[in-house]
Amino acid sequence: MLNEDTIAAISTPHGTGGIGIVRISGNKSFEIADKLFVGRKRFKDIKSHTVSFGKIINPYNEQILDEVLIIKMKKPNSFTREDVVEISCHGGIIVLKNILELILKMDARLAEPGEFTKRAFLNGRIDLSQAEAVIDLINSKTDESSRAALSQLEGKLSKKLREARSKLIELLAHIEVTVDYPEHDTEEITGKKINEELKLINNRLLSIINGFEKGRIIREGIDAVIIGRPNVGKSSLLNELSGKNRAIVTDIPGTTRDIIEEYVNINGIPVRIVDTAGIRQTEDVVEKIGVEKTHGAIESADLIIMMIDAKEGIAQEDLIILNKVKNKKIIAVINKIDLVDEDRIRQIEMSLPVQQLLKTSIKEDIGLNELGNAIFELFIKGEVSANNEILITNVRHKNLIDKAISSINDSLEALCRGMPLDLITIDIINAADYLGQITGESVREDVMHEIFSRFCLGK
Repeated sequence: MLNEDTIAAISTPHGTGGIGIVRISGNKSFEIADKLFVGRKRFKDIKSHTVSFGKIINPYNEQILDEVLIIKMKKPNSFTREDVVEISCHGGIIVLKNILELILKMDARLAEPGEFTKRAFLNGRIDLSQAEAVIDLINSKTDESSRAALSQLEGKLSKKLREARSKLIELLAHIEVTVDYPEHDTEEITGKKINEELKLINNRLLSIINGFEKGRIIREGIDAVIIGRPNVGKSSLLNELSGKNRAIVTDIPGTTRDIIEEYVNINGIPVRIVDTAGIRQTEDVVEKIGVEKTHGAIESADLIIMMIDAKEGIAQEDLIILNKVKNKKIIAVINKIDLVDEDRIRQIEMSLPVQQLLKTSIKEDIGLNELGNAIFELFIKGEVSANNEILITNVRHKNLIDKAISSINDSLEALCRGMPLDLITIDIINAADYLGQITGESVREDVMHEIFSRFCLGK
């Protein structure tokens, strides 16, 4: 990517809205804006970091494209650390398209996906883990996932990783001086000191990685699949949890024949609830396909919500289903408890080989809050506190920290076996390199390209 290029893109979602934003970044941004913006002052005379009202006029035919607010941001005090112009116009598709096309005629090119953020990274405005937090913030589905992404964007994770990497590099420098210049009057580093330092760094990395499962769930959410025999209340449960009449509900078994899904927010955790076709033997061709899809959804699920009809009780089919999902996290729900007595419910409870068991009546709105709490507690032990702890939410980061820990453990093992210090440094160098790949200090170009290709066009 040539940083000398001036890039432009629409930064708001495609579609009709009250306001749309076109962003320009690069050395020719101000020159381009001066040619097309007409206001009380010429653009070149506007102060940096101020908003001005005016019109966008095509200089080739004097046609007015729109009335706009324009923001001027002089480098290096901008997101990309380049000269940046943001044009806020009316949010019609044609208006945005015409303004962008006019800018592209003036020696700017269309930005690649994520290129504004990529330039912010390359110009030292943010590191790579902060850049990845931008897309997490955009894609966050709950307040907690938004807070976790914002914490990473502020650099809390980067700070901890840089401290660990700095300690490793400092240790390497001491070892190399001892090995290469033994005749110099320098403090000789001992095996004991190396052991202590490496264990301290390892413990710090382990404390960071311990929050990964919680962070992953906050970022990605939980895939919960509702299963059970036909007509036990699966679709009713989906509708109640989502607050929508998303699924058709009738007394006719086999009404749901396809996978229906909806995202819901449970105690700050995004949960993808999937309603499935009732599992049973059937000769109906369409229903058979639905049952096959149900089995596929079960395979990829984080959580199984197994629904039992309190009136019908436990059938052999239910036990077969439970046996198939015994390695998954399961919450059994005895539904329609308003239709039976306590003895009947206790009888079903004794027959169910599961630990998490709830009693509900969706019709009477009984037990739904308890279900939400049970889902939360099953995956998140204790309170979610993204504000007070560093949560690893990215699988790439987790894998690289795992590799760094493994390399440190290898160096500790080599030290224990009495290997020469210069051989031990190989594993320490690898550990520092893995941490550098998270923040971008030692990342490969292909990895960087893959990360930014996931961004939207105007970010």
